[in-house]
Amino acid sequence: MVTLTYLVVAAAAISGTFAAPAANAYGPDLPDFEFGPHDLARRQDYNQNYRTGGNVQFSPSSNGYSVTFSGAGDFVVGKGWSRGTARNITFSGSTTRTSGTVLVSIYGWTRNPLVEYYVQEWTSDGKGSAQGQKLGTFESDGGTYEIWKHQQVNQPSIAGTSTFWQYISNRVEKRPEGGTVTLANHFAAWAKVGLNLGQHDYQVLATEGWGNAGGNSKYTLSA
Repeated sequence: MVTLTYLVVAAAAISGTFAAPAANAYGPDLPDFEFGPHDLARRQDYNQNYRTGGNVQFSPSSNGYSVTFSGAGDFVVGKGWSRGTARNITFSGSTTRTSGTVLVSIYGWTRNPLVEYYVQEWTSDGKGSAQGQKLGTFESDGGTYEIWKHQQVNQPSIAGTSTFWQYISNRVEKRPEGGTVTLANHFAAWAKVGLNLGQHDYQVLATEGWGNAGGNSKYTLSA
């Protein structure tokens, strides 16, 4: 991928042990995200590479990524699009966890309102980032998802330190080897329980870990 410029955007902003972006991570000297080709309908143009400690070896490709990690305190890495949509995302690969908490999800942000969202496809502990209030369940793509919301107060975000909501779909029947995620179903299910999204910012398939996390992931994806 030819890098045209750099946009540094926040990663997962979850309190406590969860991954959070640095509050001052907004500048060309911190290339956490690379902005490349504009053909968003077919090509992934975002590399997410947020790491705070431990050994995290991230290798993006034109249509996916691989990562190995050990002793990781906080990281979110992945591949996706600079603008999220209600696209269908198909991914395939695998994740192995040897220690800590690890999750694989579709992850993104919206503005106005400022929202951080997850569609968790696999979590090593069964819950991952799901916390706060459970609002119900729904069916999509051959499985059952729990709907959660959680408010972050004065936490780092893509708009700086802010108060915002997290919307989380947590798949009950985990699928670390991949499948298709019909995001329109998640957005509609969230809206039915009052969780409305704003203008989409970036959207990625991500591997996230914390708590001395160890393991590896390798995925390809398309939309």
